[in-house]
Amino acid sequence: MLRIVLFLLTNLAIMLVLSVVASIFGLDRWAYAHSGINLAGMLVFCALFGIGGSLISLLLSKTMAKMSVGAQVIDQPRNASEQWLFNTVAQHAKNAGIGMPEIAVYEAPEMNAFATGASKNHALVAVSTGLLQSMNRDEVSAVLGHEISHVANGDMVTLALIQGVVNTFVMFLARVLGSVIDNAISGNRDREGGYGIGYFVITMVLQLVLGVLATMIVMWFSRWREFRADAGGAQLGGRANMISALRTLSGDHGDTGLPKALVAFGIAGDSGIARLFMSHPPIAERIAALQKG
Repeated sequence: MLRIVLFLLTNLAIMLVLSVVASIFGLDRWAYAHSGINLAGMLVFCALFGIGGSLISLLLSKTMAKMSVGAQVIDQPRNASEQWLFNTVAQHAKNAGIGMPEIAVYEAPEMNAFATGASKNHALVAVSTGLLQSMNRDEVSAVLGHEISHVANGDMVTLALIQGVVNTFVMFLARVLGSVIDNAISGNRDREGGYGIGYFVITMVLQLVLGVLATMIVMWFSRWREFRADAGGAQLGGRANMISALRTLSGDHGDTGLPKALVAFGIAGDSGIARLFMSHPPIAERIAALQKG
């Protein structure tokens, strides 16, 4: 959950900044004016900004994650516990065929862990003190295997590409619909002077609304990749240990330690429409999938 929330918030902030800059300098209006009937120019413009914003989010993911949770990177293990953590991550990384990631620990009572980074060989794996204190070493090893599997599967890169495509169409539709609505409100009066503040406001509102709806696509991928990462954790750390870790985690009631307003955009629960915005499947479903093998 944590890596997804941080990535989405960073991406949202970057997209808003890029959109404001584009509007201030008239870049989006220029693209729309020169795009022709098929709107190809506008689509290319939105793709450059949309995919570019997502890639910037990916490149900043490690830095933003460490800053957000106050993670302390373990450069040299200082005690037996950190040495075990370091050795376990190193062994999992070797077995998964990826480079040694950075390892970090951050203070939080909740059981949580995440992996992020722009590539398989330049990743970060971080665990909370709550997880280290609440799980035994076999369970922690399985959780670390789960996070290493995210890295080995290239999940963050794939997420960035999906988010980039989503950004593109959100920006494109917001600007096209914004133009149509602004024209309807203004009575299609002459636009030689360019679009006014109405277009800007309508476009920003539409971009936010469409962005929330498009989040369902990103969340679907996030849920799907959790099953793959669970399978990877079972392979690297043991199936029984992965199931045990999930059962222990279920007693944490899914709390990530983040403000509730940030958890899946303030939507709680695992049924109905709320499920569309869940970044992780219900733990019972994850355990069932592992038991089926």
